[in-house]
Amino acid sequence: MQLVGMFDSPYVRRAAISLRLLGVPFEHRSVSVFSAFEQFRAINPVVKAPTLVCDDGTVLMDSTLIIDHAEMSSGRSLMPANAAQRLRALRIIGLALAACEKTVQIVYERNLRPAEKQHQPWIDRVQGQLVAAYSALEHEAAAMPLPADEPTMTQAGVSTAVAWAFTQLMLPDAIGAGDCPVLAAYSARAESLPAFLAAPQV
Repeated sequence: MQLVGMFDSPYVRRAAISLRLLGVPFEHRSVSVFSAFEQFRAINPVVKAPTLVCDDGTVLMDSTLIIDHAEMSSGRSLMPANAAQRLRALRIIGLALAACEKTVQIVYERNLRPAEKQHQPWIDRVQGQLVAAYSALEHEAAAMPLPADEPTMTQAGVSTAVAWAFTQLMLPDAIGAGDCPVLAAYSARAESLPAFLAAPQV
């Protein structure tokens, strides 16, 4: 199977790292939705990253759906089996994905919209949501540390580490290690793991 998209996308990285942790073999195709729009459209007319082209030709989109398929195919899961632990994992994943979404919104507003059309109240609102997501993640990670080694890492850990690294890459002025020291330390440990090193965001 082929995973299409660039690792500067947290969603592509999240999918790639998860596939590696699950032991699912894949070929990575680094195709940009911006600079290689037509090439991407030939693979997936919706032009959405990540895109997974399955061995039978089926095209999947969205990192969560791609990971779900990979877990079904591998017979393994990065989600806890215990109901209470799974609920907590879902909360953490939701916060991490919200942080990714808010980071993307700010980046697009700053980089794609002409300066005279940018709306500062909107940016301030999204910035507040971004900080709220990371504050809640910091609280969760401090209350109960996330596993930071490959054999025990969960999807909550993958999503949290990827989200933090993405925001630090794209918006280093938005929130820093001093604001979320537990998250910063956890992401640093995760980024040293082989599955993360195999999907460098830069």
